[in-house]
Amino acid sequence: MKIRWEHIKILFSLSLVIFLFSFSSKRNSSKNITGKEIVFLDNLPRFIGLDAVNKLLIQNESDTSSIAKETLDLNEMEKRLSENPMIAQAEVFMTIDGVLKAHIRQRKPVARIASSATFYIDDTGTEMPLSGLYSARVPLVTGEAEGNFEPLSRLLATIEKDPVLRQQIIGIHIESEQDFYLLPRVYNYKIAIGEVENLDQKFKNYKAFYQKTIKDSTITNYSQINLKFDKQVVATKKQ
Repeated sequence: MKIRWEHIKILFSLSLVIFLFSFSSKRNSSKNITGKEIVFLDNLPRFIGLDAVNKLLIQNESDTSSIAKETLDLNEMEKRLSENPMIAQAEVFMTIDGVLKAHIRQRKPVARIASSATFYIDDTGTEMPLSGLYSARVPLVTGEAEGNFEPLSRLLATIEKDPVLRQQIIGIHIESEQDFYLLPRVYNYKIAIGEVENLDQKFKNYKAFYQKTIKDSTITNYSQINLKFDKQVVATKKQ
């Protein structure tokens, strides 16, 4: 009899725990949202505004305090946010005290394409629309950009990680897959790099040439600096 009584006590305790958990969960899910918080995880300028994020987060509702937590589909919210062309990644969750939070990471433009249409490409080599909120200061790409995103992305990544090139280069012109040209910020010459191959060596040669011509004040004498050759720089003087 004693053993059976112990079993009854255990079953009663388990039932009580399950009941309390169920009651608490139901009560918690029936509560309304107490607030919203949108956090941008990147250090980029805002390419998408808070109003736009809010509309994607809670559609057709201006007062979130009237929305019950149990009616929210967090996965659907994340999907809507992630499908926005300005957003690279989104995470949506509820805090214990009922605050709806969205963590947003924007896409990062690395170049502006000026061809039949104008748009950015981001750091993954994917098209990204222009923003009405902010115009990114990135190199302008002209010529045969479309169809050459893969070598263009490799070139942009090399420029981006080099502080000297990042400061100097403001434009890229593409004649073909074999003929890429860079346009510097200050001096009126173009830099011919040919194919997007052996970039480290080509830019090492360019920097050596640049330092020498800056030192002897002859850098303004040239109209083109050709880096297509492995072991030399061929510079064309202005006529």
